[in-house]
Amino acid sequence: MRRWALLASVLLLAGCANQDMSDLRDYVAEVKARPPGPLPPLPELRQVEPFLYVPAGRRDPFQPQEAIVETPVVKPTGGPTPDFNRRKEELEQYSLDTLRMVGTLEQDGEIWGLVQTQDGTIHRVKKGNYMGLNHGRIVRIGEDKIELSELLQDGSGGYIENDAALGLGEE
Repeated sequence: MRRWALLASVLLLAGCANQDMSDLRDYVAEVKARPPGPLPPLPELRQVEPFLYVPAGRRDPFQPQEAIVETPVVKPTGGPTPDFNRRKEELEQYSLDTLRMVGTLEQDGEIWGLVQTQDGTIHRVKKGNYMGLNHGRIVRIGEDKIELSELLQDGSGGYIENDAALGLGEE
């Protein structure tokens, strides 16, 4: 059985060893003998008019255009401004809608608010503390809510005051 398989494979390989490639040579010779086709016409060259750059009253072409555009600086006019030199408090890294008032605590005659963050940590705050992303300062702590005064940008470089509140149990 093995001999027959070996003999069949030798015969198949011998059939592939035909060295006569005359038909291929004839085809290549025929293709080379064909006359070449016409070349496409050359594109028409347009005459470019020269431009003499006179810099009087024009921008410098080597300076980026963004650098040239000058935006007027609007200075805030005496309104409230946040104290940027003040050290940020822990609850100022949270948005007010992610904080939740969970209760109050009275200690030594002072009322403290209990505020819970999303990770479950409860913080104790009092009047004058800051919380929220908009420079919110606590102005009053009641039994059912913590009232804040926030400073929001007004779009012209200044700030406006906005009242906000964090209610008991609100999410």
